[in-house]
Amino acid sequence: MKNTLSREDFIFTIGYDGPAAVVDSQAKKRYSSFTAGELAEKGLFRAAYAAAVWSKDPKELETVVGIYNKVSGSSVSDFASLQRLFGVFPVEVKRSIII
Repeated sequence: MKNTLSREDFIFTIGYDGPAAVVDSQAKKRYSSFTAGELAEKGLFRAAYAAAVWSKDPKELETVVGIYNKVSGSSVSDFASLQRLFGVFPVEVKRSIII
């Protein structure tokens, strides 16, 4: 699926209003330059997972899972569990609402 939002808008989407993604402007402004691993190290696991999903890089996904397991004491190994946990799925949304 083709990414239709910018990386930053996808990572910091907090919900949807019809066909538009609702984006947290404060988090986007503060953390948009962070990598998936850096977001995870800050404890921003949902954003970290979204960054890894956006990149489609298995190594980034593994990094996020590793940090999440270390911090939480979990042993999550499949990405479907994290998808359900964080509610992050690639979707086709063409516009965003910045709040």
